[in-house]
Amino acid sequence: MLNHHQRAGGLVHRLRRQQADAWRLKCRPVCASTELELSHWLQAVPWRGDLPRAVLADHQTRGQGQRGRRWEAERGGVWISAALPWDSSSGHTDMLGLMVAYALCERLEKSGLTVRIKWPNDLLIDSRKLAGLLPRLVFRGGRLRMVRIGVGMNVANPVPVGAIALRDLLPRGCARRDVWTVEVLKALESIQTLANRPELVRRGIENRLWANQVKDPQSKEIWEIQGLALNGALQLCQGTRTTSWTRWPDVNHDNL
Repeated sequence: MLNHHQRAGGLVHRLRRQQADAWRLKCRPVCASTELELSHWLQAVPWRGDLPRAVLADHQTRGQGQRGRRWEAERGGVWISAALPWDSSSGHTDMLGLMVAYALCERLEKSGLTVRIKWPNDLLIDSRKLAGLLPRLVFRGGRLRMVRIGVGMNVANPVPVGAIALRDLLPRGCARRDVWTVEVLKALESIQTLANRPELVRRGIENRLWANQVKDPQSKEIWEIQGLALNGALQLCQGTRTTSWTRWPDVNHDNL
């Protein structure tokens, strides 16, 4: 079995073969959270805005999700927290999580999968969750310093009810964790380019939205999904009434 220095070296070699080797990587056999590990790394070795960094774990005991939710991420999946430099002239940081979702969809679709984006941060296949994203912007003195993105994707790990893993969908031997780790890293590399093509991303996400209707968890009203704004907001209508969401209403969020 590879130790974690060997695994990091193997990933770098695989990335280099695909002209995508500009990463500093740390691999952990087990940790509470890759988000916490990345924070410690950024504190110990201050960010210079040069090479992107990523912490990878085989197993997380307290993975971090949206709204501070915690879960156990078992061995076999892709569990990554990354920090990437950002050209502040690009703008469109409101679309950060959706840009990552779009980039991951494109890579998964090359394997023949039909992927849907559950706005704003989940990927679904057959209405079951395949991956979740945790985007963050880090500012200093009012200036965007970096973007941080956590990615959890089910590959060959046990999954809970309502989720799905790539091993359930792909031919035998095609759901390999290291292969899909590289795919995720390559997707993350592409977001700076995508930030300069917001209309392409907006249309691509609209074409992959998971539903035509959505229920407001507070009012219980059903709204028709019209599309996506350039700032990533979900645009809704109900007859002549219109509204938009920039995030899910908090009530009963876990049941959506």
